[in-house]
Amino acid sequence: MRFENTGLESLLIEFDPLEDTMNEHGMVRAGQWDWERVTYDRKFEIREGTFYLRIFGFTEKGDIGSSDADVKLLTPLLGKHYYPHGVEYGEGEEFPEHLVQTCEKILVAIYEDLAKIAI
Repeated sequence: MRFENTGLESLLIEFDPLEDTMNEHGMVRAGQWDWERVTYDRKFEIREGTFYLRIFGFTEKGDIGSSDADVKLLTPLLGKHYYPHGVEYGEGEEFPEHLVQTCEKILVAIYEDLAKIAI
């Protein structure tokens, strides 16, 4: 599921403040990065299954590994995890309404904080 029109797609953020803000909102980078791309996840384990709110970003300048990157964020996604295959975001997936509402609130809060520090 794509969360369109969150405003996040319009932001360019320096990596270190981005990292701090994402962590404050429970979005974890862990090992999901390379020199040009970064992924932040928030895991939800609920009755209906395991889901991930995921925000991807890519560098417009600099390298993620050296923390000197300017990161452009992409449209946030919500996916359901299927063991052992991975996360599915497809049109045919069912997402609980309470989870969708929670994710929308998280995305609004992230946008409000990031908009203050955007380049």
